[in-house]
Amino acid sequence: RGPAGSSTASPSSMEELLSRSVPPLPPYETKEKAPPPAELRSAEFVRFYRGLAAGPPRAELLTRLARDFGVDHGRVAEFSAKVLQAREQQREPGALLQAEDRLRYYLNPQYRGLFQHLGRLEGGLRFLVELRGDLVEGLASKAVDGPHVKEMSGVLKNMLSEWFSTGFLNLERVTWQSPCEVLQKISDSEAVHPVRNWVDMKRRVGSYRRCYFFSHCAIPGEPLIVLHVALTSDISSSIQAIVKEVPPLETEDTDKITTAIFYSISLTQQGLQGVELGTYLIKRVVKELQKELPQIKTFSTLSPIPGFTKWLVGLLSSQTKELERNELFTESERQEICEITGDSTTETLKKLLNNNEWVRSEKLVQVLHSPLMRLCAWYLYGEKHRGYALNPVANFHLQNGSVLWRINWMADTSPRGIAAACGMMVNYRYFLEETATNSAAYLGTKQIKASEQVLSLVSQFQQNSKL
Repeated sequence: RGPAGSSTASPSSMEELLSRSVPPLPPYETKEKAPPPAELRSAEFVRFYRGLAAGPPRAELLTRLARDFGVDHGRVAEFSAKVLQAREQQREPGALLQAEDRLRYYLNPQYRGLFQHLGRLEGGLRFLVELRGDLVEGLASKAVDGPHVKEMSGVLKNMLSEWFSTGFLNLERVTWQSPCEVLQKISDSEAVHPVRNWVDMKRRVGSYRRCYFFSHCAIPGEPLIVLHVALTSDISSSIQAIVKEVPPLETEDTDKITTAIFYSISLTQQGLQGVELGTYLIKRVVKELQKELPQIKTFSTLSPIPGFTKWLVGLLSSQTKELERNELFTESERQEICEITGDSTTETLKKLLNNNEWVRSEKLVQVLHSPLMRLCAWYLYGEKHRGYALNPVANFHLQNGSVLWRINWMADTSPRGIAAACGMMVNYRYFLEETATNSAAYLGTKQIKASEQVLSLVSQFQQNSKL
């Protein structure tokens, strides 16, 4: 291999490294007694991997690891046959269980052993999160691809889910007195409403605001997932009122606080994608707030609706192909749009939605209010993926047992908010005594619990827009 920090590695040095550092699966009989591979070998793997440039060199190593060090299919076939044989011969339960245990053992891919040893190294857990981050990114960009790599990413995700279970997580609150690097990381990782500057950051951890994160006992002080909360007197309907720059109020008047609004939740580590952290963080923060401010009785989110505009534009396109005119707007709405823009064809509507300019026309904002609200209600309530809410944010909060509470018009007037969801945001409300029942109903029978406002918008959609 080239000097440390060299960006590529020859195929043969990669082969050698992998065969040295990935421990073979010991025979079932000696699995308890197999000597662990030398720590040095796992450390050598970390050094080698970090020495490779991001991109193709790492992708090649990950692809080889997934493809050449997976499950021994021959063994799996052999022990599957033995399980079937034990069942057919109706041997005593012990023999069947033993055969199943062997099969389970040989279903372990060989690289799992490497991950286990890396997890025991100092700094190893952090490295595995980085490695999974590369896998997630590589699969998304198609830099690494194929069933073997997907499988390896899933195996590593399941291992991380065990290592990052709630028992190992610490809840930490961020204040302006927190270490500078923590504030910087929180600011950098804010995915929902970007932090503009230090004044803005100070406001978000100041009075009437709370910010919490989970860290892991093996990676202390490192934010893994961050939740921002606004303490208010009612359920917020505008994000600008929460994140706009106003001078921080020195002291909180607790009499004014009755409501906690969760307005942003961000995963800071891509490698933990799919590991259940958000649900636990919200639950822990609710407990924390109830301890600190027992007068808070209302818990709600103010959430973005990513993908709404894209869905709507796609819908307009598909309707145009099938029909000469679109069926999403009523005749009178089309006429009103036509009077303002001089044209109500689908192309014009698509241009309007793809371009933030429409917000500048008060008349357009007025005309589009009613149709976009009912279309958005349908998108959140009626559009499904495998029977669950298509919108990922909706699916997350509904799985947690919240109620689809209120859709807010012009709730996020930032360019980003207009582009993503025509400026709309939604409140998911958490009634603490009902979350378990709601969650079970959603996961079990795919029922969405929604408020009167949402259901009435949905029925307007069903009357006025044809899908």
